[in-house]
Amino acid sequence: MTTAPLQLAVPTTLDAALDPAWLAGALEPIGKGAAVAEVERVELIRTVATKQRFTVRFEGGDAVHALCLKSILDVDNPATAGGSTTVLEADFYRRIAPKLGVRVPTLVSAVIDREAPLGIIIMRDLIAEGARFCSALEAFTADETAQSLEQLAELHAGKALLSEFDWIKPRVAQLAGMTYITPEMLQEMLDGPRGVNLASEVRDAKRLVAGLKALAARDAGYEQFLVHGDSHAGNIFRASDGGTGLIDWQLLQSGGWALDVAYHVCATLPFETAEKEERDLLDHYLGVMRGKGFDMPDAEEAWRRYREAAIYGYYLWAITRRVDPPIIEQFVDRLGRAVTRLESHKLLGIG
Repeated sequence: MTTAPLQLAVPTTLDAALDPAWLAGALEPIGKGAAVAEVERVELIRTVATKQRFTVRFEGGDAVHALCLKSILDVDNPATAGGSTTVLEADFYRRIAPKLGVRVPTLVSAVIDREAPLGIIIMRDLIAEGARFCSALEAFTADETAQSLEQLAELHAGKALLSEFDWIKPRVAQLAGMTYITPEMLQEMLDGPRGVNLASEVRDAKRLVAGLKALAARDAGYEQFLVHGDSHAGNIFRASDGGTGLIDWQLLQSGGWALDVAYHVCATLPFETAEKEERDLLDHYLGVMRGKGFDMPDAEEAWRRYREAAIYGYYLWAITRRVDPPIIEQFVDRLGRAVTRLESHKLLGIG
């Protein structure tokens, strides 16, 4: 695994990223300078970022390496499409992940252009290693959610790294203040299929934005942890040995622990299961953190923070566009109904 970004130009198209000459440089940590003799594309996944599973074989060898690359590719302007988040993710894999106990894909190389800004990461292919990615369309059990909460606890336990890496910033206020999706655009999306089962007050875009701003102000006063920021089911994988890991670090941030915990529980579990199991799951998470030496809030204070924070995950999925509609609709439904159940707006002072 490389520990420093390679000094190569960052490709902006998938064809350029899979060019054997470029790959030979990018894969130097495993190719040791050998030319790439063969590249085979396996599976392409495009959401906000492009993820390409592929295999390579180097000249002079018979070994086939199963890999996956990720970046913002084949767009007019990577910077406006989220290029800075790819730099953040590349920095996470090469600088932060090695210092944590969190299970993540194995990084092969990272190439970064900070001026663009744009990064590309190449990892070992988890699927080829027998892992399986989870989905909103495949509900977790409470035990499975408890297992992945333990991975989030491993991440949160790395909070001391915030003083070492001051480029990890709070993101909730930034999200609340963004302008590329207007309240009118958000209202139109919530009035569509994604909001069909939700109460009218939860489908109110202006009220949702006000809630997120109130959460940002409150969360800034809480103890800050190293937070994943997008802890939904699709960012969890199950390895062939039964272990659980985390992917997709483009929303890495500092923030209160409840941002991850409430989002994760409410997004992974069916509504009825979450309602029944969430207090026990919250207690489980708090117990894991206390076992790591952290002074966590008591049960009632933690429950209040959990209830407030549910609005964060709901907002993220309410504004999501470039994901398959059934997945968006499932997450918006689970998270929006959680906001109603937990009275998040009321706790945040939004009438």
